[in-house]
Amino acid sequence: MNVRELIIAGNWKMHKGLDEAKQFSRKLREALQGKNTGNVIPIVAPAYPFLAVLLREFDDSPVKVAAQDVSVHGDGAFTGEVSANMLASLQLPYCIVGHSERRAYHAESNEIVRKKAMKLMQQGIVPILCIGETLEQRDAGITEKVIKDQLSGCLYQINLYSGKELIIAYEPVWAIGTGRTATGEQAQQVHALIRKWLSVAYHDELAESLCILYGGSVKPENISELLSMPDIDGGLIGGASLDSDSYLKMLDIAQHYDMEHNR
Repeated sequence: MNVRELIIAGNWKMHKGLDEAKQFSRKLREALQGKNTGNVIPIVAPAYPFLAVLLREFDDSPVKVAAQDVSVHGDGAFTGEVSANMLASLQLPYCIVGHSERRAYHAESNEIVRKKAMKLMQQGIVPILCIGETLEQRDAGITEKVIKDQLSGCLYQINLYSGKELIIAYEPVWAIGTGRTATGEQAQQVHALIRKWLSVAYHDELAESLCILYGGSVKPENISELLSMPDIDGGLIGGASLDSDSYLKMLDIAQHYDMEHNR
């Protein structure tokens, strides 16, 4: 069986100014200095203005930096937009696309998310593709349909070969910023569904290789249960990633889990 990485990704959303970003990054860098994080990949996604700053701060550390979004456009007269080739010029390894907040507040469709993912992949940047159902959809019993529609829409005619070109983050919208968290079993059911879809749409080896993260009120208190599930490969973490102690604690839990289970 393919060994997948464990990813602890902190999405800062619209939080932290320059000084706060530097303080966080220096504390994290110092805590990890000389340490081998093994199979665990720490990722931090700050706001656009601080990408280059954090890339420098983490230059000699295992921490990777991600953007929170990208434009569908390559270049041109699009004031305020940031293109994939701009992110690539920073040698940025990851970028989030399709977050539920982008879908809700900026009316991003699966087709828009697909275009963004394609732009990133053309530049060699790994998209962290977010999918997930709303509370209304879950209560209506259509979670499976929503997830499959999002996968088929966002990945339409996108070729995947190794499974390392993409990360998927399952984020039930009803559990983001609400304090409500899917149980390990609830999350596992959807993660297994996603992996099964990948095995049918692509092939078994790719499905086994691709990392699927859980996002939705992940915190130090519940991350162990989530990581114990066979198809959950880490977290895309919002509020709990803003505090350096909290983030480091989740990273530590992931490293212990990785060592104990020889992932």
